Amino acid sequence: MPSWTALALDCAKFVRRGLNLPPGESAVAVVLGSGLGAFADALREARSLPFAELPGFPPATVQGHKGLLVYGTLDGTPVLALQGRLHGYEGHDAATVAFPVRVLGVLGARALVLTNAAGGTNPAFAPGDLMRITDHINLTGKNPLTGPNEDLLGPRFPDLSHAWDPRLAHALEAAARETAQTLRAGIYLQMNGPSYESPAEVRMARAMGADAVGMSTVPEVIAAAHMGLPACGISCITNLAAGISPHALTHEEVMEVARAVEGKFLALLRAFLPRAFAAVPERAAKA
Repeated sequence: MPSWTALALDCAKFVRRGLNLPPGESAVAVVLGSGLGAFADALREARSLPFAELPGFPPATVQGHKGLLVYGTLDGTPVLALQGRLHGYEGHDAATVAFPVRVLGVLGARALVLTNAAGGTNPAFAPGDLMRITDHINLTGKNPLTGPNEDLLGPRFPDLSHAWDPRLAHALEAAARETAQTLRAGIYLQMNGPSYESPAEVRMARAMGADAVGMSTVPEVIAAAHMGLPACGISCITNLAAGISPHALTHEEVMEVARAVEGKFLALLRAFLPRAFAAVPERAAKA
């Protein structure tokens, strides 16, 4: 079995050829969560590769996740977008879930923007709110760095104190002000899924300080921190969590609310990505 480093290098070389990436160009990478994939359709001169063609990538199987790696520009800012992601509840281990982010890091992505659909545990939040992730709680019991350390990518014991990069947080807040949007801020907690959390689990999450809960994102930010890839996160609050919501939770509701916020989500990213590009220094590609 080849190492994750070897797989990431092979995949990155394939992507660089398949998407004809400009030599030395440093893009902002964006991972698009449930119902938020329309952002990739706004990229100019876009070209894409399906996950199924990428070495080491399993196909995306969840509704609302097209499973495409897209390259293009947004108002002149080069962007690599994952139109969909992998989840542990699809049967993948945490290292496989984080593998696409490792590929983006090896390609020399300048910064990583992680997005997701999440349930609000903070009673002050409402469906349709956007929340900047300030920190996370990992209740999956899994870590993508389990196993032999990938020394070429990062240290054995990475520090997560600034996994959610403060420079990108400042840039995201500035973008929200520019677009006159209310941007919530809070802690994101991940559980395994695919079942939604029980009311008791939601009460526990709230007692632990979580403002939103979901089933993705944490393995990706851990892998990014391991590689020294600056990251930020945006949760779309698509529903109130179990025990707070007055009705049963469904994936259809998640998708419907995510589609309803497409306009303000795109406006926020349009204002944010140039700031993100300028906020952090260029990173050297490994492939």
